[in-house]
Amino acid sequence: MQIQSWKRTHRVKLFTAPPLSQFAQDPRPALPVRPAPVRMMLPETPASVRIIPIPRLAAGGRWRVEAMRALNEPVLLWFTRGQGRITLGGVTRGYGAHNAVFIPAGVMHGFEVGLQTHGQAIFLGRGSDVTLPDAAQHLRIREAAPQTELSVIIEQVQRELDSKRPGADRAARHHLGLLGVWLERQVSLAEAEVKRPTAAKRLVARFTTLLERDFRSGEGVADYAARLGVTPTHLTRVCRESCSRPASDLLQDRRLYEARRLLTETREPVKTISEALGFTSPAYFTRSFHAKTGKTPSAFRRGG
Repeated sequence: MQIQSWKRTHRVKLFTAPPLSQFAQDPRPALPVRPAPVRMMLPETPASVRIIPIPRLAAGGRWRVEAMRALNEPVLLWFTRGQGRITLGGVTRGYGAHNAVFIPAGVMHGFEVGLQTHGQAIFLGRGSDVTLPDAAQHLRIREAAPQTELSVIIEQVQRELDSKRPGADRAARHHLGLLGVWLERQVSLAEAEVKRPTAAKRLVARFTTLLERDFRSGEGVADYAARLGVTPTHLTRVCRESCSRPASDLLQDRRLYEARRLLTETREPVKTISEALGFTSPAYFTRSFHAKTGKTPSAFRRGG
């Protein structure tokens, strides 16, 4: 009786679109991996936990948060103020205050950060041993009690990370365990309100998963559509319905995010970066990059 009472008084609302966990349930076999011709060597994601204010994520340029990309570590975004749009796996939703967005490693995403946006991004580190959801979750927390509970857990983790007291690392891990429990409970409470995703949303989820895996291959939208068993026109249409962007825009955004990252974080020549991202020539890469950013790759690199 106490558990049922707690659930009635701590309802959690999801957006009308379903969580991405159901998008992965597709009976068709996995598509073959097509390796990139060149790979850039970048520093690995730290294994340690970091808590960063969300506005600071865009300190190196808004493209660092708005462009489509994936991380190789899980992250929890806790928005406490402001609003905007966030795209997870090809599905765009609005976010507002007291939204918790969990993004597993490897899930393509991008979100807006406005002047009024506040909150924390909890990066859980490469190889985190915290028990976390298997799929992306976008939760709208309406009740004050779970809002306060999450904020307190994050504060406790930060306090231990900043502490020099004996056992601080161990204490931080225990608080992170509570964070995982908090997520598990809120997802469980929300499951009853989840609607089965449409065929269109499942297709977009498969496309973005494939895109994140193979965006360096140089393939175009027609190639991805063929691998998914649909026409390019249909793929473009469902992408527009799901996230208000055509399939070609998602592809270009992902490739050019990686280009900007490589230009700022490596000293590789522009030609090498062009080849690594599957562009047919450095000249075509330069034209595409300039059309998106207003700068040539070399000028972007000089300007940081």
